[in-house]
Amino acid sequence: MSKTPTRRSFIKKSLSAAGIAMGFPCIVPGSALGLNGAVAPSNRITTATIGLGGQGVGVMRVFLGQPDAQVIAVCDVNAHRREDAKTLVNSHYGETGCAVYGDFRELLARNDLDAVQIVAPDHWHVPLALAAARAGKDMYVEKPLGLSMAANQALREAIRTHGNVFQFGTQHRSERNFRFGCELVRNGRIGRLQTIRVGSLPSLVSENLSEEPVPDWLDYEMWLGPAPWAPFNNKRIVNQYWWHNYDYSLGFVAGYGVHYVDIAQWGNNTELSGPVMIEGAGVFPKDGMRDCAIAWDVLMTYSNGVKLVYTDTSKTPEGITFEGDEGTVYVTLGRTTSSPDSLVKTAWGPNDLRLYESNDHVKNFLECVKSRVETICPIEVAVRSDTLCHLSDIAMRRCRKLQWDPIAERFAGDEDANHYLAARSMREPWRL
Repeated sequence: MSKTPTRRSFIKKSLSAAGIAMGFPCIVPGSALGLNGAVAPSNRITTATIGLGGQGVGVMRVFLGQPDAQVIAVCDVNAHRREDAKTLVNSHYGETGCAVYGDFRELLARNDLDAVQIVAPDHWHVPLALAAARAGKDMYVEKPLGLSMAANQALREAIRTHGNVFQFGTQHRSERNFRFGCELVRNGRIGRLQTIRVGSLPSLVSENLSEEPVPDWLDYEMWLGPAPWAPFNNKRIVNQYWWHNYDYSLGFVAGYGVHYVDIAQWGNNTELSGPVMIEGAGVFPKDGMRDCAIAWDVLMTYSNGVKLVYTDTSKTPEGITFEGDEGTVYVTLGRTTSSPDSLVKTAWGPNDLRLYESNDHVKNFLECVKSRVETICPIEVAVRSDTLCHLSDIAMRRCRKLQWDPIAERFAGDEDANHYLAARSMREPWRL
């Protein structure tokens, strides 16, 4: 939690001082002391949400439902969204204390704030997370990570330096069927793992966008932030559009597919490493605002001989298929199947390997904020999973076989490819 004096310590000291000064015990409601199963306000983790679109409000609602957390502020460049979120928070708590911010820097300056949820557009994920790390805040960061490997590495170094608790928004790690599928693979139930097939939804095509007046309820300059300037159009700030524009994201090869390549890494026991070779091809729109890959076929090879085939869902079913020399396991949202069928009925014994168990991604984060242990998807794992998305995008753009050094995190003897690892240019005053 925050290393500076917090609201909780202030309340505790104030109550004690009041009791001494008045000469008799300070009477407070049982719920304020954490009685009857409630968590006292002074013991709750104070949080704030940055980015209040559909996903942001959805994540915030989960935090609102946690008894050991309290949302004390919201932040967005859209005035309508932040006022709606404020109303939601105040209604939930039956009070009027939720603060609103249009500038995240003012929010992060609060000494009574322990943690933030970062759910802004993708091009803001790393700049916001870096600012939060330097401000001493723990963070829950939606996927994917940065727009470059250099950005991801800068965030990883900041987290290491400041000791922040970090949770990556790859929520499948906190779902039983994905963990169970990986445990089947890691325990050799399909024999020797040979191939992993991952299918992700692709990006979309669109029309070009004409310029429109910027509405008075939007700070468009702040929405763009470090991204290149572009004329305003209402669709540009809608996630179904910016999700697929290279100025703001890598498209669904990262924004959607990172969920599944993350699980592939987990099952392959390479979550702190990566492949050694990658090659692939992709199809990119020839025109329109959406310009990320709408189809791809990428092959990654690991030093253990395992091959990861990563494609869009026109070629591979959505999810992950682990293929071994004695069977297969397929995992996707809410479903695990296997061949032979009996594998999904596996009961674990005392000598079997069991993976980190989390059944609630937000609860896991809050527990780790209190205990200061690593979350189910800490920064080291997040960077490695996100790396596969960057490698896939680069392989599609270079259209040739690339040798990757997962220790140095560089392409071996290929400065042309390494150029794509560098930080992107950022508009002033923004920088990593």
